[in-house]
Parts: sequence; structure tokens; C-alpha cells
Amino acid sequence: MQEMQALKVNSYLSAGEIANLLNNVEYILMASPSMMADELPIHFTTILNTADLIPEEVKPLILEKFCRELGITATSHVLSNRERIAFALTTQETPMPKHIVDDAEANTIPWTLLHIIDFLGDSEEFKEAQDGLSGWSYSYN
Repeated sequence: MQEMQALKVNSYLSAGEIANLLNNVEYILMASPSMMADELPIHFTTILNTADLIPEEVKPLILEKFCRELGITATSHVLSNRERIAFALTTQETPMPKHIVDDAEANTIPWTLLHIIDFLGDSEEFKEAQDGLSGWSYSYN
């Protein structure tokens, strides 16, 4: 596997730019190599364009729907919760979503509260992530 360079963050979207970006976005899917590859090879993050509380009994149904549609055959270590998401401008065409877990970082860059489903998984559909690459795609309404 060839060594890949991390994307350089040029800046972050402002609160207004985030709101504009998310207009007509249904969800954002991110896939990257798993840090626990011996368990499952891909780290998935699905960012739903909502800050609404999702009932606990509905969360597994949403995950099942994504797995079925994306050919994800196994999952573990599932987090389904509202979290802080910032959007970084890089050399890529679309802004890169960034899950903000550090309170100090959250005080320095604009973010919005969105529901994420974060988990480890496996899928033949995401060969790039299995080969060491990370990426994201936006799905629009």
C-alpha cells in the first residue's frame, strides 16, 4: 500500500456557509481505513442532515437501511448520536466534514450539530478505503 499524504485544511466554512452547503443535502457518507482493521476494515461515518433527536428504536433501522443500500455486510462499534460537525476546505471539490470531539477545538472553528452514525464495517463496494484511502460523498434530496 502506498503512503498517502493527509489533506491540508485551508480554512473552515462559517456558520452561514455551513447552512448554505447543507441546503438540499440528505446525508454525507465518509469511508476510511479502520484503525481496528483486524476486526473490520472500514470506518464509516454517515452524517444525517438533521439535528433532531432520533428515537432509540429507530436508530438501528436507519443503520440497517444504509447497510442494505451500500452493501455493508458487517458492523461493530456503532455510535448513533448528535455530534458537532465542521466543514473544512481542502483541495477536494466538496468540503470535508470533520467530527469535532475536542471542546477546545469546538471553540475555535464553526460547527453545526448533526446526527451521525459512526461504525466499523465491511463492504466490497469500498475498495479504496480497504486500500488505505479516505473519502466522502454528499447525497442530495
